[in-house]
Amino acid sequence: MTDSTARTVVAALLVAAVLIFAIVRPRGLPEAAVAVPAAVLAIALGVVSTTDALHETAELAPTVAFLAAILALAHLADAHGVFTWIASVLHRRARSSPVRLLGLVFVTASLTTAVLSLDATVVLLTPVVVAAARRAGMSARPSSYAVAHLSNSASTLLPVSNLTNLLVFSATGLSFLHFTALMAAPWIVAIGLEYLAFRWLFRRDLRQELDDVAEDTETTVATPTFALGVIACALIGFAVIGSLGIEPVWVAAAAALVLAVPALRRGRTTTVSILRALDVWFCVFVFALGVVVAGLAQGPVGDAVADILPTSSTLLALLAVAGIAAVASNILNNLPATLLLLAALTSVPGAVPVPALLAMLIGVNLGPNLTYVGSLAIMLWRRVARAENEPPSLRTFTIVGMVTTPITVVAATVALWVGLQV
Repeated sequence: MTDSTARTVVAALLVAAVLIFAIVRPRGLPEAAVAVPAAVLAIALGVVSTTDALHETAELAPTVAFLAAILALAHLADAHGVFTWIASVLHRRARSSPVRLLGLVFVTASLTTAVLSLDATVVLLTPVVVAAARRAGMSARPSSYAVAHLSNSASTLLPVSNLTNLLVFSATGLSFLHFTALMAAPWIVAIGLEYLAFRWLFRRDLRQELDDVAEDTETTVATPTFALGVIACALIGFAVIGSLGIEPVWVAAAAALVLAVPALRRGRTTTVSILRALDVWFCVFVFALGVVVAGLAQGPVGDAVADILPTSSTLLALLAVAGIAAVASNILNNLPATLLLLAALTSVPGAVPVPALLAMLIGVNLGPNLTYVGSLAIMLWRRVARAENEPPSLRTFTIVGMVTTPITVVAATVALWVGLQV
């Protein structure tokens, strides 16, 4: 066995160990508990050089810092009552119609994912939609599974919607607005197809008769105008700073600070809660995972992936990239798959293949809806759903994934190709 092959085998074993631990999380230990030792071991064994490890960490730093800031922003939005207000609106406007509730959940989850990232959708919105359905006497199944799927499907719109987006966005060289314009059609198409599929797959739940609906005595929750205004300003800021060469983390941090001051003064949150919302251990996990995956990307596996991936902008090429990315996300999980595929696509000499990068993003964002292990968001949703006494069914999740994932990946990629022609 050559040294190169040996390093590749070690890298693959380390990646597998990190992912298995992240999925199982024995005793609730953070993902970083194994990822950090694995990264250290990769450096010690020469799988990744110290220079390459430092370079990978530096490359990931702005992205991980933004992730922490957006998590804090989502927590503070919740502290200001944004999600309580959403729960009130859902309950008030849809309690008599399961179909209407599902439509409102699709709109709410899509916008929450796009603006506050998929983690906010999974952690903060799942309990809201489950509670809204139960209070109205409806089955919570359609709404809960919709939140899970849309945490992935609706995360393609903005560079800030998903950690995978941030990684790819920095490599494309596109502006915030250009990126959003190109991904708008795939975003709409994927969500629309998901909605139609859910209407059919959950038709029995949606035909539920509500003969004995109790009178609504809920007090109307005031609209959190200040918090919504700050979030809107943050979105405008994200669009503006791209042309100025400023990292989006500063806008997210400023928005979080603006919300933090009144929230702390009024006792709506605490400094400890804000620090906990940053999810520092997960941020450390991302750094460590980047180092471990770098060992895989720099060996024969990375070379093979680079040889397989087409870089042209033809429809067939984009469909191939999206398909490979979708499969890889269900084998490796979407985050390491993104790191591996991104390294492969950007290693090709010449101009950065922006269309291929965007097609890859569709694959790693929509593809994970196929299996439980496709994305960390789905794994997190499973824990949140269980905590809300709405445990997911593997059979149901698999059926929904098999119906929706292939058609959304293909249709969204076609929509991207059409947008690129325009």
